[in-house]
Amino acid sequence: MNPEFAVELLKTMIYQGFTLAAPILLTAMVIGLAVSLFQTVTSIHEQTLTFVPKALAVVGVLILLLPWIVRSLVEFTTAIIQKMPQMVQ
Repeated sequence: MNPEFAVELLKTMIYQGFTLAAPILLTAMVIGLAVSLFQTVTSIHEQTLTFVPKALAVVGVLILLLPWIVRSLVEFTTAIIQKMPQMVQ
């Protein structure tokens, strides 16, 4: 395996991880910001108020995006397996 191939493989893996994690992290961030604004406006500082909506939103996004995530991971794994002969050269 030459260094250029290794760098390209690492770059692809990092991009794939970022692409799959971004919707989940953005959902948690947006819900967290909305709950924080609500707590600031109403002066309610309950710990469960921050956790429950964020957890429900993340689970909902995971359920909605699960087919896309699995398809993307299967395509990525297939591409890596197809590139294996190039790795030993």
